[in-house]
Amino acid sequence: MAELMTKPVERIASDAIRLERVLDAPAETVWRYLTEGELRGQWFAGGSDVQGEGNLDLVLNHDNLSSDAVPYPAEYASHKGAVNHEKVVRFEPSRVLAYTFGEGRNGIATFELFPEGDRTRLILTHSGIQSPTGAQDFGSGWNSHLTVLQEKLARRSVCDFWALHAQSREAVRKALS
Repeated sequence: MAELMTKPVERIASDAIRLERVLDAPAETVWRYLTEGELRGQWFAGGSDVQGEGNLDLVLNHDNLSSDAVPYPAEYASHKGAVNHEKVVRFEPSRVLAYTFGEGRNGIATFELFPEGDRTRLILTHSGIQSPTGAQDFGSGWNSHLTVLQEKLARRSVCDFWALHAQSREAVRKALS
């Protein structure tokens, strides 16, 4: 996973970051992991399925992200089980999914999928970030979650999501400085 940390994120505007991954799955499979709540919960946040533009509930429960039983760090424990009510603002099956983030207070996350044979290039752009620490915070989170997705699609697992997240914070800090 060290190669995933070499260029984990880039700032593309004062309020936007971009992450890119090549995933070991066809675009249709990656699309399912973005839009089906049960599959999305295996790498990010469960909740409702996405079937078009409109409402999307994201349920935060990161216990599902580690193959080992690891406790929530105290600083994140209050978020466990939280439900974020988002809006899907762009829906182009197997190509583009965009939804509000932080119930609209923290911009928009846009996922773009590009087939590359039996693999898929995923580009995630998080724009409209308002917080001065948002690029670092969202970059660390997205880098960690996309790493879990990449490992899951390669039929591997992440033993300790929170250790990965700590590594990610440091890698993203270096990348953005």
